[in-house]
Amino acid sequence: MTAIEMDTPPGPTRRGRRRIGATPLGVGVAGLWLSVIVLLPLAAITAKSFDDGWSGFVDAITAEAAVGAIRVTVLVSIVVAVINVVMGTVIAWVLVRDDFPGKGVVNALIDLPFALPTIVASLVLLSLYGPNSPIDIQINATKPALVVALAFVTLPFVVRQVQPVLIEVDREVEEAAASLGASNWTIWWRIIVPSLAPAILTGAGLAFTRAIGEFGSVVLIGGNVPNDTQVASQYIQQQLEVDAPVDASAVSVVLLLIAFVVLLVLRLVGRRAARREGDDS
Repeated sequence: MTAIEMDTPPGPTRRGRRRIGATPLGVGVAGLWLSVIVLLPLAAITAKSFDDGWSGFVDAITAEAAVGAIRVTVLVSIVVAVINVVMGTVIAWVLVRDDFPGKGVVNALIDLPFALPTIVASLVLLSLYGPNSPIDIQINATKPALVVALAFVTLPFVVRQVQPVLIEVDREVEEAAASLGASNWTIWWRIIVPSLAPAILTGAGLAFTRAIGEFGSVVLIGGNVPNDTQVASQYIQQQLEVDAPVDASAVSVVLLLIAFVVLLVLRLVGRRAARREGDDS
């Protein structure tokens, strides 16, 4: 027996350790849970949307009110995602790179939209920006109201995606670039942004997909005006109230497809950006 073999602590081999967590039982439990929670509901709603056949599905998603609701939802969600990319990155930067009194409180407040019932947020925003606004700003039943409400509930996504990546960014590279005469702007665009790009894209995708399906935060302040401020989730509820579950299911499937495509594209772009950043380094 060699000295290396004598010094090796007893226990599972490296090959044995690799097998832990990848047993057929574990895969089966994970697959069953995923099927019950995600796949079966998606299959059920997709099947429901085709109860009247393909023509019924097309009629449901091309109805004027449905098209208007989807258009408003997508446009507002894009605006919200862009706002979150800018402000979320700025907030993450401040939380990581700056020290100031109350930093821990601000860091905790970022997650408040996750804990607060969204309809409470809508009520608070209506009290603040509604007809009896204490600051004399009335935007209820307008698209800016939708943007404010959705920006509130999607605030944490970009911040929490960018924050840990920013912590790991090597500051020595920034210092080296600065010592060679690079401006702050050049350092930001050439060094920092490429490192943060995958996280920013992931956060933007999560913010967008959360926004297109949001209901509670816009139900009071949004106004639910067809072809103006009615979002897809409100249209779906309206169809359920008038006993049109097929139409509601069809629009729901469209939202699911939009969310899936956006997340898939952003994931591929983010993966390519991360691979390019790794090759450059």
